[in-house]
Amino acid sequence: MRNPTVADQLIGILRRAGVKRIYGLVGDSLNPVVDAVRRTDGIEWVHVRNEEAAAFAAAAEAQLTGRLAVCAGSCGPGNTHLIQGLYDAHRSGAPVLALASHITSKQIGTGFFQETHPERVFTDCSDYCEMVGNPAQMPRVLRIAMQRALGHGGVSVLVIPGDLADAQAPNPTESGDLVTALGRVVPPAEQVEALAKRVNTAEKVMLFCGAGVRDAHAEVMELAGKVHSPIGHSLRGKEWIQFDNPYDVGMSGLLGYGACYDAMHEADLVLLLGTDFPYDDFLPQARTVQVDHDAGRIGARTVVELGVHGDVRETLRAVLPLVKAKQQRSYLDRNLRKHAKSLETVVSAYTRNVERQVPIHPEYPASLLDDLADDDAVFTVDTGMCNVWAARYLTPNGRRRVIGSFRHGTMANALPHAIGAQFAYPGRQVISMSGDGGLAMLMGELLTVKLHDLPVKTIVFNNSSLGMVKLEMMVDGFPDYQTDHPPVDFAAIARAAGIHAIRIEKPGDVRSGLEEALAYNGPCLVDLVTDSNALSIPPHISPEQVKGFAFSAGRTVLDGGVGKMLDLARANLRNIPRP
Repeated sequence: MRNPTVADQLIGILRRAGVKRIYGLVGDSLNPVVDAVRRTDGIEWVHVRNEEAAAFAAAAEAQLTGRLAVCAGSCGPGNTHLIQGLYDAHRSGAPVLALASHITSKQIGTGFFQETHPERVFTDCSDYCEMVGNPAQMPRVLRIAMQRALGHGGVSVLVIPGDLADAQAPNPTESGDLVTALGRVVPPAEQVEALAKRVNTAEKVMLFCGAGVRDAHAEVMELAGKVHSPIGHSLRGKEWIQFDNPYDVGMSGLLGYGACYDAMHEADLVLLLGTDFPYDDFLPQARTVQVDHDAGRIGARTVVELGVHGDVRETLRAVLPLVKAKQQRSYLDRNLRKHAKSLETVVSAYTRNVERQVPIHPEYPASLLDDLADDDAVFTVDTGMCNVWAARYLTPNGRRRVIGSFRHGTMANALPHAIGAQFAYPGRQVISMSGDGGLAMLMGELLTVKLHDLPVKTIVFNNSSLGMVKLEMMVDGFPDYQTDHPPVDFAAIARAAGIHAIRIEKPGDVRSGLEEALAYNGPCLVDLVTDSNALSIPPHISPEQVKGFAFSAGRTVLDGGVGKMLDLARANLRNIPRP
C-alpha cells in the first residue's frame, strides 16, 4: 500500500481536529481532497450550489460552535467565489479554514486556463494565507493555518495545487493537539485604577456594549446598578446584553431606536465595552473610555481619554471593588423614561388596524415570529431591512442566537448562514429571515436545503424592493430609482424545488402561516408579501437628511415598531424609586 497522499494527510488531520464537514463544490483540482473525504469516516462533504454559500455556512457554524469550520473551492473561479463569505467570516471573528485549490503547479505563472493567484487574492480577508509549494511543507503549514484561525479568531486560507494534493506525503502525520481554549486578557493594574478613578469622578456614566460582553452580563449589570448607568448596545451586542436588563436604553447606529443616542451624548463618561462600533458619527468623540481584549481596536473609532487592554469580564471584575456606589440616579431614570416614551410613539406603526392593512406591514410578522419561535432558536438575518426587523423585534433571552453579516454587510447571507447553523445544530430550530433581494441573489441554495433535507425555515420578507437602498436614496434626497422590481412568487419557486411553501398576502393569515411553517417537519419557506413603503429611519438624522426626506415625496417612512421591547421599557420604569 502506498504512503498517504497530501490530501489524505490533510483530511486525516482535520478529522482528528474535530472537523465534521467541508462545505463546497467538488471538481477539478479538488478531486484528490474530495476523494480523501469519501474514504474517511467521520467527515462529510456538504455540497452547495455556490462556493460563496460554502463560506457563509462555515462562518455560521464557526460562530455558533466556536470550533474550526472548513470550506473549499476548486481552482480559479471555484475559489474566488469564496471571497464574499470569507470577508464576512473574517470580519465576524469566525475561525474558518478555506481550502483554495490551485492549478497544476508546473503551469503556475504561464497564464494557464483558470489561473489566478489565490495567495494574493485572499490576503485582505484572512489572517493567514499561504500556498503549499512542496509536499514536505505538510502537515506543518496546515497546523499553523488551523491554529491561527482558532487563536486569532478569523480566516486562514491554504492554497494547494491539485497535483500536490495527489502527491505522496513525505512527512508523518503527527498527532499534536490544537489550542482551542483561549486565555483571557487581564488588564494592567494601573489601567484598572485609572478606570475606577474616572468612573468615580463622573456624575453620569453610560455603558455601550458590543459582542465582547458575551460572558460578562452579570458584571455589566453589577456595574450599572452600582453607578446607575443606562446601558445601550450595538446590533452584535444585543443578544448578549439586552435580556434581564433593567437599565436598557436601546440601540444606537443606523438601525437604532430608543434613548441610547441621547443617553450617550448626555453622559459625562461613556464606557465602550467590547465593541468595535464602526459608526463614529453616532459616538460623542469625547469623554470616552474603551475596554477591549484587542489593543489594536482601541481609539480606532473615537478619541478616548483612556484605553483599557483587557477582557471585559476580567476588567469589570477587577474594577468593581474600586468603584464607589453613586447615590444620584436622576440621569438613569430620566433616560429610562425617555426610552419608554420614544418606543411608545412608534409602537402604533405595527399595531394600528394591523389585521386589515394590505400589503402586510413587515413589523407585524416580525413581531409574531419573535413570539412563536423557540426559546433557543437560531435566527440568520439578511442585510437590509431584515436587519431592522431583527434589531427591533427579536427578543434575546441568553439562549437564542442571531447571526448576520453585521460587519461586512453583504446581501444574501441569511440562507447560507442558516445551512451552516442547521448542520451545526440539527435538532435546533433555525430560521432564516431573508429579504427578497438577498434570497434572489443566492436562490440556488434552496436546492442545497432540499438536497440535505435541512429543516430550515426560510421566512421571506417579499416587498419587491431593495428597501434599504431605497431608504438611503431618500435620506440623500434622491428619488428612488431601480430599487423596485416586479413581484416574484417565491413560494412557487420553492415548491418547484420540492420544498413545502406557504404564500401569505393577507395579515389575517400571518399567525397561522408562521405556526404551520415552524411546526413543519422539514424544510419550509414562507413567502410574506409585505409593504415596500414600510421603511425605518435612524434614531438621529441631520437637518440635511431631513431635507432629503422632504424631497422624496410620495413615500411612507415609518419609525418602525419595537415589539416586546416596549413592554421591557415599561417594566423597567418600575425600578425607578417613588419619591
